[in-house]
Amino acid sequence: MSEISPPAELARSPAPEEAPAPAASPPAASPPAAAGFVELGLSEPVLRAVAEMGYTTPTPIQAQAIPSVLMGRDVLGCAQTGTGKTAGFTLPMLDILAGSRARARMPRSLILEPTRELALQVAENFVLYGKYLKLNHALIIGGESMTDQREVLTRGVDVVIATPGRLIDMFERGGVLLTDTRILVIDEADRMLDMGFIPDVERIVAMLPANRQTLFFSATMAPEIRRLADAFLQNPKEITVAPPASVATTITAGLALVAEHDKREALRRLIRKEDVQNALIFCNRKRDVDILYRSLMRHGFSVGALHGDMTQPVRFATLEKFKAGEIRLLVCSDVAARGLDIGGLSHVFNFDVPVHAEDYVHRIGRTGRAGREGHAFTIAAPEDRLAVEAIEKLTGVAIPPIAVDGLDPVAWAEESGGRRRGGRRGAKPAAKKPEAPRKGKPGREGEPRSAPAQAAPRGPSRGPSRPARPEGEDGRVSVPSPPQGRGERVGREERVRGFGADIPAFMLLPARKSSPAATISEPDEEEAPE
Repeated sequence: MSEISPPAELARSPAPEEAPAPAASPPAASPPAAAGFVELGLSEPVLRAVAEMGYTTPTPIQAQAIPSVLMGRDVLGCAQTGTGKTAGFTLPMLDILAGSRARARMPRSLILEPTRELALQVAENFVLYGKYLKLNHALIIGGESMTDQREVLTRGVDVVIATPGRLIDMFERGGVLLTDTRILVIDEADRMLDMGFIPDVERIVAMLPANRQTLFFSATMAPEIRRLADAFLQNPKEITVAPPASVATTITAGLALVAEHDKREALRRLIRKEDVQNALIFCNRKRDVDILYRSLMRHGFSVGALHGDMTQPVRFATLEKFKAGEIRLLVCSDVAARGLDIGGLSHVFNFDVPVHAEDYVHRIGRTGRAGREGHAFTIAAPEDRLAVEAIEKLTGVAIPPIAVDGLDPVAWAEESGGRRRGGRRGAKPAAKKPEAPRKGKPGREGEPRSAPAQAAPRGPSRGPSRPARPEGEDGRVSVPSPPQGRGERVGREERVRGFGADIPAFMLLPARKSSPAATISEPDEEEAPE
């Protein structure tokens, strides 16, 4: 595995002069940098790894989750991105798994992640925190060699970190057995739901032993997520460290309202104006990621792109360059960036207002982590009014407006409906035209829309002409009584029949006789369909 940067999930120690403890130090003599974790019951090797990374006080979800996991309880955690929930289940799992060894193709624990990037990130956490434990893991994700992954499983692994689709594929090929799995982690359950992975997750859970420990984490707790949690968990410890829609107080947000054709220019000016060290730039669609990436490249910015249609090696290489500081800006989609833990991210730009208000919280949660200051700017077009209002309603806070120097100010679109989903972005609402008389049909010229429906004369017909029918004063057509079984009478007047009238023409055909030698009788000439 290539060199990785430490995860930014735990608060760093403010005292750089504190040195890590020697290798043989007992838990009581752990360095001050890890003193906050000693009370949680973690073992000395794990504490030493945490201390050497310079971390101190655990986050609220870690302080509540770690003791419960060590006790063997199920956990239901609701926490927004950036609160440290990954370390909340990674650290205690290392201690639990250190007690025994795994058998071939039978992992002892399983972690399900919605995206390959997040699965890779969790694997990196196991490498960093478990550096003093003799544990191994298998990363079962798409885009990588299944043969190599199967060989790793054959040697026996303590934990499998997988995306649902590839894990099911591996299971069907006989590469993995889940009958010995005692710990299950379902991470980012709300994103699993959004991406349509819940049926796969339910199938995987059915393969596991009933007597297991389940850790279930989600950034939001919608009714469907709650239903899944009730089905998977037994008497769980429920942990909610912050409102699901809250925004970290360390994030400075802003909303730039510009014309649709000025959005790229607004983004470039904001990047040049702000002291951007590194930033994620979010687009709603994958094709817009490529378009914006090429635009920023042409203007000389250090930028990369990340979305689901890119090959796995390219995605990993782009992430490594971004983490190493070789590129400063990363244009990405929501799915590709879900759960990415990139330390020290200074800015987030929403080039598109997210369609779902919850995605706004996930996006800007990439900055302002671990007490650091962050900035999040959203670029909105006049048609984004409803989407912005939904975000402000969800978070309970209005996004402060900001002006972009050199661009003409605009106002929200008059239509309260905002941009229609699936409509052309930037399309102006059509102005209403005055009502005009309908033309083109005989007998209908100048007829107001509110006028009572009248039977209009038919145009030229391919069939024989029909005799004209007398019209009464009230606009109804008076016709003789129909033959038996043809039409129906309403009072003294028959409902108008035929194409465009009250009774469809196909209903005027006579019923087929029930006798074997029955033939369909031809309707009379007046009622024959065209």
